[in-house]
Amino acid sequence: MHHQRQMLEEDYREWCRKVEAGLKRNPERKKDFVNTSGIPVQRLYTPLDSQDADYLSDLGFPGSYPFTRGVQPTMYRGRYWTMRQYAGFASAEESNRRYKFLLEQGQTGLSVAFDLPTQIGYDSDHEMAMGEVGKVGVAIDSLEDMEILFSGIPLDKVSTSMTINSPAAVLLAMYLAVAEKQGIPSQKLRGTIQNDILKEYCSRGTFIFPPKPSMRIVTDIFAFCADRTPQWNSISISGYHIREAGSTAVQEVAFTLANGIAYVDAALQAGLDIDAFGPRLSFFFNAHLDFFEEVAKFRAARILWAKIMKERFKAKDPRSLMVRFHTQTAGCTLTARQPMNNIVRVAFQALAAVIGGTQSLHTNSMDEALCLPSEQAVQIALRTQQLIAYETGVVDTVDPLGGSYFVETLTREICKKAEDYIRRIDQMGGAAAAIEQGFVQKEIQDSAYRYQKEIEKNERIVVGLNRFQVEEEKPTNLLRVDPGVRVSQIEKLKKLKAERDKEKVNRCLSRLKQTAEGRENLMVPILDAVKAYATLGEICDTLREVFGEYRQVNTVR
Repeated sequence: MHHQRQMLEEDYREWCRKVEAGLKRNPERKKDFVNTSGIPVQRLYTPLDSQDADYLSDLGFPGSYPFTRGVQPTMYRGRYWTMRQYAGFASAEESNRRYKFLLEQGQTGLSVAFDLPTQIGYDSDHEMAMGEVGKVGVAIDSLEDMEILFSGIPLDKVSTSMTINSPAAVLLAMYLAVAEKQGIPSQKLRGTIQNDILKEYCSRGTFIFPPKPSMRIVTDIFAFCADRTPQWNSISISGYHIREAGSTAVQEVAFTLANGIAYVDAALQAGLDIDAFGPRLSFFFNAHLDFFEEVAKFRAARILWAKIMKERFKAKDPRSLMVRFHTQTAGCTLTARQPMNNIVRVAFQALAAVIGGTQSLHTNSMDEALCLPSEQAVQIALRTQQLIAYETGVVDTVDPLGGSYFVETLTREICKKAEDYIRRIDQMGGAAAAIEQGFVQKEIQDSAYRYQKEIEKNERIVVGLNRFQVEEEKPTNLLRVDPGVRVSQIEKLKKLKAERDKEKVNRCLSRLKQTAEGRENLMVPILDAVKAYATLGEICDTLREVFGEYRQVNTVR
């Protein structure tokens, strides 16, 4: 073996000498090749780059620690990933029609987008909701809206993901109440509530309460779901929005897992058992443009989280060690110019997610840089997933790029750089402290600035944007939300408040306030308030009275 390695080293050096001599006549396209994380990309990768790797400890087998090659032994040979399309706009009635359309087209899971007022805990009649009702998602003011949203959709037959964070407990309670009205026990519900508040403070901004009470709500949901909804993922720890804000792939992994560590720490301090909630932690990653970097990123995330849960937190249940993740293609890479190009971008990003071993996938629509997606655009996006699943053959073997000299080297490099970040964050006192100090925000902002400057200097080519431009007509027939949605929502709220049992609502809100002032689990009184048709705004206002509102201070220097 040693002799073979020596021969390979000699042959490789000789090959390099010949190539370097030839470059004088035919130079390469540029001097330095690096990926989006600043990792140099070599001209060639050989077994010499993997000579220190140990297959069993570094890769292992699919479904086994450290899960490098996938969390299930047979991956997509057993069943495909859950095909979702993130959808929701205007009213619950209109969004319900879109969900039924998508299910008819072969979608296998729902993914709910809520409007901005819902995301920050305001009813549609609040002054802060003006101009935003139903714009970027569906408006949900009460259980009544949630009942309409899922009307005719049996919740024991679909898996539902809800992108909601600060008011996550309220929307989860509404979903449970709808299931109860359908006669479906909570033990049969499958899906995910995002419930990831830390990334809101550093990259997205839809927070309500300060970090400490927000973390209490997160862990109360963990405890409640461990008892009531064993198939429900109580959090989706999200790197997606960190990447959309401008981070590199390495930062996406590092900051996401650092947030995950903070949630586990908080749950343990609240007295929960690691293996009671560990199996229901899930993750949400971005699928960006650099194909091999993205594949390696997904593999690196599995390795790192398995090590963290096993070595740092001493988890015993193998399911607690698994990174099960949803992926969404990168909205930030979509261009308003030549939008048809976005179909191709999304296809390559989706392919990277599948080869990287995702459990669930949303593919962006080609027109999302211009407007809410049309039915035709969303159908093409869904067909992209179906084409990968049924026609490409990439799903017929597990981890098809495993063993690639390039991919394995890149996976190790991402692991190493992400571990360096996590160490620095640990030294600052953890993810919450790093966010409060502005460290995470500054790292993301610096990366976003570098990326944008590369585009402006034509060092990074965006097809149709800074090269291969064409004259285009102004787009027409774009999907716009009728401003009248707010009027109809306000009328619905007036009618609801006139017909509901006011005394019961007041009792429920009073009980919620008492619980917030104490230490009991908040999910129980929130669920009672939801069932009494207290509105989202009323519930969040009650919690605001106790917890206050968070005002972000600019600590980035």
